[in-house]
Order: sequence, then C-alpha cells, then structure tokens
Amino acid sequence: MQQLFESWLGAWRSFADPARAAAGDAPSPSPSPFAAFQPPQPFAFAMPAMPPMPPMPDWSGAAASFAGLAPVASVPPARLQKLQADYSRDCLALIQQASAATPTVPELKDRRFSADAWKASPAHGFAAAWYLLNARYLQELADALETDPKTRERIRFTVQQWTAAASPSNFLALNPEAQKNLVETQGESLRLGMMNLLADMQRGKISQTDESQFVVGKNLAVTPGAVVYENDLIQLIQYTPTTATVFERPLLIVPPCINKFYILDLQPENSLVAHALSCGHQVFLVSWRNADASVAHKTWDDYIDEGLLAAIDVVQQVSGREQINTLGFCVGGTMLATALAVLAARGEHPAASMTLLTSMLDFSDTGILDVFVDEAHVQMREQTIGGKGGAPAGLMRGVEFANTFSFLRPNDLVWNYVVDNYLKGRTPAPFDLLYWNGDSTSLPGPMYAWYLRNTYLENKLREPDALTVCGEPVDLSRIDVPTFIYGSREDHIVPWQTAYASTSLLTGPLKFVLGASGHIAGVINPPAKRKRSYWSYGASAKELPESANDWLDAAVEHPGSWWPVWIEWLDQYGGKKVKPRAHLGCARFPVIEPAPGRYVLQRD
Repeated sequence: MQQLFESWLGAWRSFADPARAAAGDAPSPSPSPFAAFQPPQPFAFAMPAMPPMPPMPDWSGAAASFAGLAPVASVPPARLQKLQADYSRDCLALIQQASAATPTVPELKDRRFSADAWKASPAHGFAAAWYLLNARYLQELADALETDPKTRERIRFTVQQWTAAASPSNFLALNPEAQKNLVETQGESLRLGMMNLLADMQRGKISQTDESQFVVGKNLAVTPGAVVYENDLIQLIQYTPTTATVFERPLLIVPPCINKFYILDLQPENSLVAHALSCGHQVFLVSWRNADASVAHKTWDDYIDEGLLAAIDVVQQVSGREQINTLGFCVGGTMLATALAVLAARGEHPAASMTLLTSMLDFSDTGILDVFVDEAHVQMREQTIGGKGGAPAGLMRGVEFANTFSFLRPNDLVWNYVVDNYLKGRTPAPFDLLYWNGDSTSLPGPMYAWYLRNTYLENKLREPDALTVCGEPVDLSRIDVPTFIYGSREDHIVPWQTAYASTSLLTGPLKFVLGASGHIAGVINPPAKRKRSYWSYGASAKELPESANDWLDAAVEHPGSWWPVWIEWLDQYGGKKVKPRAHLGCARFPVIEPAPGRYVLQRD
C-alpha cells in the first residue's frame, strides 16, 4: 500500500510539472500510478495483461495548475496504516477465493459488471473484482489526504477519471460481454463498432443518443410561436397562447447561453414552455446564437445589453406592459440577475418577479467545476481566446463544454457509450435530453473569460458595487422583487446549497424549493410523469433560515413535480386575466419567422 501511494505521488509530480518537461528537464521516471492494477493475479495465465490506459482529454491547463500539489498532500500515518491493513486483508481474501479448489466469482456490486458473462468466467470476474478493489482504495487514499479542500477535490477528481478509464469493461480483451457479442455476430459487432468510432472521431465527441431520430423544429422545440426580434446575439421568441384568457404580465425565460434553449421545450409532454402556456401565461423566450467568428469579440457587457436588456425592452413593447415576470435557468439566471441589477442602478424596475432555476449568484462553492478554475487556467483563457494584450479574440467551442460536462460523470456519460458503441457495435437509443446535451453553443472568448474571472475565480458578483456592467455598478440587493429559487438536491454543477446562498443576496420576498435528482432531470420534471419529489419550507414562513442545512431540516418532502408549486407562486404576479392578442408581435416588432427560429439550428 505504501508503494502504491508513493507511485501516485511520483505520478503527481511528473504530471504536475509541465514546465520542466517542456524545458527538456523531464522528471525522473516514477512507477505508473496504475501499477496497482498489475500485481500478480491468480488468473493471470488465463488472460492478457491489462492494456495501457487510453489518453485522457486535455483538461485545458488543469495539469499545470496541479503543480506542487503532491509535496503538500499527505495521508496521516495512522490513517495510512489502517488503509494498508485493510487493503492487504482484502487482497488476501480475494487471492484465497480465486485459488480455492472451486473458485467462486466475487459478488460484483457495480452495474458495469452486472451481466451474466462476468459471473460465468472466473478469469473475467476476478479481473473485475481486482479492479474494483484497487479503484476503491485509490479513491480512499485521495479522500484521506491532508491538504486544502480544493487540492483534495482536484486529486479526487483525477483519480476518478483514471480509475473510470482503467475499468476492464472498457477493453475488448477484458470484456466477456463484448467478446460473446463478437462471436455471436461473427465479427459484425466489431465492424459496426469501428464504424461508430470513425463517425465519432469525425464529430469530435462520443455519441450518447441516436441523433438521426431528432430534428429541432420537427420533434423537438415544436411549441407554436414566432421570432419577433433578433440581433447579433439573440432571437426573441413569442409563443402562441393556448388558453382563452391569459395573465396580463408576460413571462420572459432566459435559458443558459452555453446550451440551446429547447431543454425547456423538448417535447410537448415535458416542455416547461408548454406547461406555462397551458396555465395561462404569455411566454417569451431568448434563443442564444451559436457564436462564430463574426461575434468572437463580444463581451459580457454585450451579452447583458444586447441579450437581456434588449429582450426585456422588446417584451415590454410587444406585450404593452411595463412590468414582466422573468425566469433564468443556470447561467441564464446569473445573467438575468445581473441585468436586473443594472436596470435597478438606473432606477428602472421592469420585473414583477424573478425565478432562478439551478443558478449561482454566490460562487463560493461551485461544486465539481471548481477543479477546472484557478488563476493559471483563467489567464490561459484570457490569453488564448479572451483577446488579452491585443491578441485576437477566439471562441470557447461548444463541443469542449459538452465533453467537459460528460467527464463530470465519466462512467455514465463517457465509458458507458465507449463500451456500447465501439466494443459492442450498438447504436445508442434515442433520448431527447441526451440529444440536447450534445447540442452545445459556442461562446465569444472575451465574454467567457470575463465570466470565469469575475464569478468562478474571484466571486465578485455577490459583492455590492464590485463589478461594473454596462456602465453601472452591480448590487444584487437592489433587486427588490419576489423571487422563486429552485435547486436540485443531486446537482453536481450548481450545488443546491449554492443555489440557496442566493437568498442572502436578494431583498424581496423569497421562496426556495428543492427538487430531487440533478441539474437537468430535476428541473425537467413535468407533473404528468408523477416522478421524483420536492421539498418546501412551509407556506406560512415569511423568512428563510440563513443556513441551507437548517432549511432542509425544517423542510417537508412532497411527492411529484415542483412545477405546480411554481405556477401557483407565479400566478400571484401575473396581474389580471385578459384575452390574448389576435396576432404575435406588434407594429414595431413584427413576426420575422416561425419558432423555433434559425439561431437554434446552428451547430458547430
């Protein structure tokens, strides 16, 4: 166990010192961090050695930011001694089980090894068991490190990536399921797998769904409406009312600019847009442009001005209402709050209410994404795509967003598809949410670099007047409107406690609701599905606790979707009911084209 730990420290030093390697002063060779997967095995005669690890994605400078971590990260001696003893005991038990007169395959409590083929072959079954044993102890070593939380999380994340990649299930020579499929199809599965691999190499990402089954505007984003305004960055969609009367105040929805908007309008049965329409709300929605070279120079200020402020103004004019309801999802919520703070600094208060869905205003705890962000990484982005120092501005490509988010859950969103698509030659099943997940949006480099530095790195948005946007000091406490804040309990992108932290930055009446599941699945939970659950604090509560955990301790769990609770809350700020207008748009902003518009169709 000590040798295993020293191997990892040596690997960290070589991994974390790219400057020396680039200068020709390469670190002295150290044992592979995966040596733990290659000790003598009782079944080694029956199977080849584990193939080398495939190269991991370039984490865009993350390795450079790890420099010097290993010397300051250590496992307390007592903890290390216990880990060594536990590891030795489990290794011995596994070897004894394998060398018995009649070996019994260990119970494999991991869905990667749940197929009968792993149980039918002792060699493969023990390979999986040996892998799981070493992967577990490597992760426990990382968990036991005494160092600052950010360093520990980065090491844990990298261990997770490497152990996920090293699974025997990822290699044809070690995967009995794939081998069985190869024999049964007389090699056809291998041919199809190679075709899938070549197609994905051309696309630059791993297929997670059968994309041929979806067409935006045909079976995705089909809610009727029209584009009534567009500029270099957005199209504004007005949807056709579906009820005999509507609330007089319209609802403006701001999706995240790093994704296409139709996550909120996938199909009629799971469309938040369609649900709001069916409840009598007039709905407008921002469709972000997939940035290209022509807008690579755009900044955060441009996105707030040409995106949010322009959209608010047009919605006011088309609807004829000075006050509107607003909703922001993920970074769309961050941008919405910024825009409303800018308007508040100008003495303008167009929002009757604000809804924030899995959004961050306080970036103190950014969850797993924190492993990617530090001064070195932000400077690299500023210099390469941010236009710093007179250098030409570039783009943060959508495919890089998609690949990064997939590796946040490597077993579910990467290696699962490597095995099915390439080793087994299967076509992934059609799944609307995963189609959307792969349809990312590129961003201008200056805008993205500003966002990284001022939110994730320096957390200035939460500080009154620390930022100036569109010529105005930003103070979120000036947003004095009723606000509905939603967080997802298993969100790995916006931790629900971070979503809750917004309650201390805003001054209007606040309601917080916590939903089950993750960043996307928790939000897209229509009532008709009768799935999952949500937590609320109580209808009579006028003030929320300061602590998120105190809130949860007093919250009550309810079965089903949180959407009806949100609609009931939103109805209070919709104004009186009126007959919908006969036509979309207005004289100044006539219909440009039918929804979903052109911008959402642009792909890298």
